Amino acid sequence: MTPGRETSDLVLQATGLTKRYGHVVAMDGTDFELSRGEILAVVGDNGAGKSSLIKALTGAISPDSGEVFLDGREVRFRSPLDARLAGIETVYQELAVATELDIAQNLFLGRELRKRGVLGDVFRQLDKAGMRRQAAEHMKNLGIRVQSIRQKVETLSGGQRQAVAVARAAAWGRKVIILDEPTAALGVRETKQVLDLILKVRDQGLSVVLISHNMPNVFEIADRIHVHRLGRRVAIVEPRTTSMSDVVAIMTGALKPDDMRSAVLARS
Repeated sequence: MTPGRETSDLVLQATGLTKRYGHVVAMDGTDFELSRGEILAVVGDNGAGKSSLIKALTGAISPDSGEVFLDGREVRFRSPLDARLAGIETVYQELAVATELDIAQNLFLGRELRKRGVLGDVFRQLDKAGMRRQAAEHMKNLGIRVQSIRQKVETLSGGQRQAVAVARAAAWGRKVIILDEPTAALGVRETKQVLDLILKVRDQGLSVVLISHNMPNVFEIADRIHVHRLGRRVAIVEPRTTSMSDVVAIMTGALKPDDMRSAVLARS
């Protein structure tokens, strides 16, 4: 466990996760700790095992060994649906938005509201007005501006589409939201909007895991940085006491965490 952090402070934790595919080691006894109400960035080179870690935390794969804990209790997610039901939502880099549907329909995709009484129970009619009202209120609370909640997602910009995906995760994720490269392929202005949205999601009490290769973004909003290399966590650092060059050096193996701590101490 990270020094100074009690188990009760952790919303999501993993210890000793391993996963092998034949001779390929995807996870090599990796640990993971996410505190309540924090933004934790997970960084590492391509092939470092970040995706395998996130998949193990969300039920997309089953680790060969190791444990995952949610609110201090061991959990065994058999599928991403199990993780979602437990309050963990994931927004993947390949946005899972239905572009032909409008914003409200996307926010309630797979969780549509039915009208009350016979119309909903027997005839299974959807409460479209109720979904639009709740979607509009949710988007407003997150500060996301759109022309109309009935606007089709295919008419939105890349940043707005990403905002809809994040908003949906925030609407249903009760404990943790995991974001995989949320600013990839976005312009400067749209990136700023998404980063501001992530901060608002955190301020609403959710814990956020941010997987990103964009170091300036990571250092702008992350509370801590989990550095992944060769299938395991090699360091946890804080942006306020660590340089980007040090983090990149740890990712590539050019700098060991112990050497980094000495370098940081020498600069302070």
